[in-house]
Amino acid sequence: MMTINLPCSALIIIDVQNDFCPGGALAVKDGDRVIEPLNRLSGFFAAGGGRVVATQDWHPDNHASFAASQTSGGAEEQLWPVHCVQGSRGADFHDGLELKPVNLIIRKGFRPRLDSYSAFFENDRKTSTGLDGFLKNLSIDTLVLGGLATDYCVLYSALDAAALGYKTIVAADAIKGVDIPSGSVERAIKLLEEAGVIFAASGEIK
Repeated sequence: MMTINLPCSALIIIDVQNDFCPGGALAVKDGDRVIEPLNRLSGFFAAGGGRVVATQDWHPDNHASFAASQTSGGAEEQLWPVHCVQGSRGADFHDGLELKPVNLIIRKGFRPRLDSYSAFFENDRKTSTGLDGFLKNLSIDTLVLGGLATDYCVLYSALDAAALGYKTIVAADAIKGVDIPSGSVERAIKLLEEAGVIFAASGEIK
C-alpha cells in the first residue's frame, strides 16, 4: 500500500489524447487501457483535496518533430508521424477521460522548432512549461504520474519530477509504451527505478 498526503499531492495525467490511443495517428498499443485507472485516481485526488493536472501535446502542423516536415528539432530529436495538431480531433483528450477533476491543463510542443516530452521542460531542457512553479506554489511535494507513453513523455516527466525533488510515483497499471525503438520501454523502466521513482498499482495508492 502506498499512502500519500492528498493535500500535498498531485496527479499528472500525461497526453491521453486521441492520436495516442487506438485508431490515432501515433497510436500506443492498448493506450486506452490507461483511462480507467486514471479516472479512478483523478476522482480519488479530487475528493481528498489533491490536485489533478493533464498535459496535452499541441503541435503546429509543420512541427519539427514530424517526419513530413523533413527536418528535426535538433540532432537528438526522434521524428514522428504528424500527430496532435492544434485544434484537431487527434489532439483532443480521449472522450473516455474524465476532465471534471482536472485543475490545470499544460499544453506542450507548441513551439514549431522545439519538441516537448516532459510535463516540466521543453526538449531544450531549459524552457519551463510552468508546471513546477504551479506545484511549488501549492506546497505539492508528491506526484503520481500515468498516461502515454511510458518510454517518452511519462519517462521524461517522471525523471524531471524526481530531479526537481518531488516524491515521484508512477501508476504501473496506468501507463503504456510505444516501444520505439524496440526495448525502449524496458530501458525507461530501468532509468526510472535508478532515479528513485516508485512504481505502484493505482489501487495501492491511498
